[in-house]
Amino acid sequence: MTWIDIPDNSPFGPDNLPLGVFRLGDEEPRIGAAIGDHLIDLAPVASAQMLDGSQLFAQPTLNAFLALGRPAWRATREWLLELVRNTAERDAVEPHLIPRSAVTLQLPFEVADYVDFYASETHATNLGRLFRPDSEPLLPNWKHLPVGYHGRAGTVVASGTEIVRPSGQRKPPGADVPAYGPSARLDIEVELGFVVGTPSTLGRPVPVDAFEEHVYGVVLVNDWSARDLQAWEYVPLGPFLGKSFATSISPWVVSLEALKDSVVPLGPQDPPVLPYLAGSELVNHDITFEVRWNGQLVSSPPYKGMYWSPAQMLAHLSVNGASVRTGDLFASGTVSGPEKDQRGSFIELTWGGREPVVVNGEQRTFLQDGDEVSITGWATTSDGRRIGLGEVTGRIAPTAG
Repeated sequence: MTWIDIPDNSPFGPDNLPLGVFRLGDEEPRIGAAIGDHLIDLAPVASAQMLDGSQLFAQPTLNAFLALGRPAWRATREWLLELVRNTAERDAVEPHLIPRSAVTLQLPFEVADYVDFYASETHATNLGRLFRPDSEPLLPNWKHLPVGYHGRAGTVVASGTEIVRPSGQRKPPGADVPAYGPSARLDIEVELGFVVGTPSTLGRPVPVDAFEEHVYGVVLVNDWSARDLQAWEYVPLGPFLGKSFATSISPWVVSLEALKDSVVPLGPQDPPVLPYLAGSELVNHDITFEVRWNGQLVSSPPYKGMYWSPAQMLAHLSVNGASVRTGDLFASGTVSGPEKDQRGSFIELTWGGREPVVVNGEQRTFLQDGDEVSITGWATTSDGRRIGLGEVTGRIAPTAG
C-alpha cells in the first residue's frame, strides 16, 4: 500500500496521514504529515509540485489550512495518499521524510474557543453519585441536551507540556470554612476533541447534518481537573478554576476521512430528543483509549458508547446563534465505560479516593508531583485495522511559588 517502510505496530499507517506542526532544530515551525516513524515535510514537496496553496504548509499553525473547507481538505488528503502510495512519487518525497524522533512537535492549531461537553452517561452517572450521593445521579436536563461549559482557550497546551499543580479554594470534609492552597485531588479526564475548520455565521445555528462541513478532524484531549476546587466552586455556575488551568491535546489532527471506517450508529436516546438534535444518520466512532499512569496501564475507555454524538454537540453549541470559528475546539467530556477498568478519570477509577489502585506497587488515588500520565487512542475499522490518534502526555510539576 506504500513504498515507505512502516513498522507493523505503527499508529500512523498509509491510510491515516494526520497533520501536525513540527520544529526541526532552530528552523521555523511548519506543517507535516505523520507516516510510520517519519513525517513528510509538506511545504517543499507542495512547492516543488506547484500545488495550489502550497505556502500554507509553511505556516506555524494549521489554521489557514483548516479555514479552506472540506473540498480543499478532501483534495489534500487525495494528494497525500498519492504521495505515499505511488512509487513514482518516491524521488520527490523521500528527501523530505524526517524521523519523528528528530523533531519537536508543537500545538497543531491556534485554539480560538474551547467548549467541553459531558457526553458519557456512565461518567455523568458516576460523578453524580460521587458529588450528590443523596440525589438522582443525572440531573433532569441531562438526557434532553448535551451539557457543556465554556473553557479557557489560552490554557490548551501541546502534549508534553508540564502541568503545574493549581491552587485555589477548597473546603475539606467537615470544615466550616474553605481554605486556600494547592489542589490535593488532581485528576485527569480522557476525552476526544473535535477541531473546527470552516466557521459559521453569527445568528445561524449549525444543523446536525452539517457537522462534516465544519469539523476537520479529531485530537486526543486530557482535561486536567482539580476535583477539590471543582467540588467547592461548581454550584451554581459550574466548572471554573478547577478546570481552566490546563487542557492538553495530542500533536496530530486525524481527519474525519481517515476515521470513516470506524463509524458506528449512535445508541438509543430515551426520551426522544428535540428536532434540532434529531437526525437519521447520527453516528459515533469505535475508538479505544489507553491510560498509563507512570507507565502502567490502568484504564481502557471505549468511545463508541457515548450517549451524545459529536454532531449533536456542535448543533447544541450553536443553536442559540453562537458562531464557530476556525480553530475552535470542542471536547466530548470524559469517556468512561461500564467496567471499572474502562473509567476515564481517576476520581471514578478510585471511587472518590476510597478505592486506591496499585500503580507500580504503590497504592494511589490522585496525582502526585512528578507523576506522568499518557493517553493513547486508536479507531478500529471494519476490517480490523487501527487508525492511531497518537499520544497526549503530561507530567505534574509542583505548585508555582
